[in-house]
Order: sequence, then structure tokens, then C-alpha cells
Amino acid sequence: MRHQRSGKKLGRDSAHRKALYANLTASLIEHGRIRTTESKAKAVRPVAEKMITLGRDGSIHARRRALAYLRTQEIVHKLFSEVGPRFAGRPGGYTRIVKLGPRQGDAAPMAYLELVDFVPDTGRAEDEGSRSRRRREPEQVEAPAS
Repeated sequence: MRHQRSGKKLGRDSAHRKALYANLTASLIEHGRIRTTESKAKAVRPVAEKMITLGRDGSIHARRRALAYLRTQEIVHKLFSEVGPRFAGRPGGYTRIVKLGPRQGDAAPMAYLELVDFVPDTGRAEDEGSRSRRRREPEQVEAPAS
């Protein structure tokens, strides 16, 4: 029985699982939203929230703890300079899970794990501009004078 056993194994050994959590958390911090399975999203969510809490703290000790887990200086810099200050006034709950439905290949339940202030870039302004460039009026060719 699994009494008092927290966390999912996800079919991986502990080192692989830790690397998976670190990589997914880094991707979430970098992009603001990641598309993954529901099980992975639910497993990564507490790790990501702890990293954002470290980013809110801003101390050298917090930065070193985040660097030990995330392993990339660029991601840690973004966490402490952009993501952490955005959530400075929020007492937790920095991420949300949006369920998407089954994956095409194996019907695994998919979800977005995203930061609560994430605004998806629809790119509509770019589409309208490119559409207007593509649709040109046919040029009028003057008939030769006879």
C-alpha cells in the first residue's frame, strides 16, 4: 500500500524524474506556458511554485538555491529579474493547469501549465498586415492608343 507516499513516479527513476521536473520548470519560466500531460503538470506545479517563491525573495541565497535546481544562469536571471517581481504582491498560486483533452497518438490527457498572468500572443495584428500585403488590387493596364 502507498500510505503517506507523496508524488508520482511517472515511470522514471529518481534522477530522471528530478531532471524532468527541472527541465519543465525551466521551460515554464522561459516561455510562460508549456504543453504537457496532466500528470506531469500536476507533479511539476509545486516545484515551479517553489522556484517562483525563491524568485520573489531575491536574496543571494535564494538565487543559489534556484541555480542548484534549474542549472541554467539565463533561466535563473529571468526568474529573478522578470517573473519574481511580477508576483511580488501575490501570496502563492502562481500557476494554473488548463486541461486540453486527449493527445492524438496515445490518448494521454494533455494540459497547459501556465503562469496565471500569461497572455497568449494571438498574432492577429501580424496576420492582418500580411493579409493586406498579399491581397493586391489587380493593376490596371492601359490599352495602347489606336
